[in-house]
Amino acid sequence: MKTIGLLGGMSWESTTEYYKHINQMVNQRVGALASATCVVYSVNFEEIVQCQKEGRWDDAAKILGEAAERIEKAGADCLLVCTNTMHKIANQISAHSTLPFLHIADATAEKIREKRLQKVGLLGTKFTMEQDFFIEKMKEHGIEIIVPAEKDRDLVHQVIFDELCKGVITQASRHAYQQIMDGLVKAGAEGIILGCTEITLLVDPNDATVPLFDTTRIHAAKAVDFALE
Repeated sequence: MKTIGLLGGMSWESTTEYYKHINQMVNQRVGALASATCVVYSVNFEEIVQCQKEGRWDDAAKILGEAAERIEKAGADCLLVCTNTMHKIANQISAHSTLPFLHIADATAEKIREKRLQKVGLLGTKFTMEQDFFIEKMKEHGIEIIVPAEKDRDLVHQVIFDELCKGVITQASRHAYQQIMDGLVKAGAEGIILGCTEITLLVDPNDATVPLFDTTRIHAAKAVDFALE
């Protein structure tokens, strides 16, 4: 079994989901008491959030790049950045390591293409929904992205940072997300990407009328595939 390198802490709430999913999947496939061989490096999310707010992406890349170096030195065989938003600087992070970089958007696009969908909605932080790093990756795979209206993007973003990253789950926010997803479906979405690794804490397939693509679980599964090849 290869060793999975997880660059997490953004937030630690979703990193725990990665760890859980990866170990469950390995056990399901290998059996007995098998669990994943992995290296987890968890950063201080507050430092990263301040970089995001102030547009200091190069500073964030330095922090995460140094973390990637430590993961490689610890013996990992691949690298996952356990967050969608920070894939904005994926190239800068991966430049610090010689490890195979498993990109969350590429893994998600593969699952969407398997279902032969062409137009999907995207929920995530405002960085992910409004900037081009994730959307352009989808276009490379022939997938058209639609995002919620501005006020809905603001709400999705606020819930992520003020609630989900702190482990706060409310029925009111779940209902609001359901309404936003309904709006995306009415706008033509054939599926919806849960494009923030915390959103899986709030909603599940029962909350939508179209397929949901949980980037956390998809990314974790890609890591398990790599480890068990």
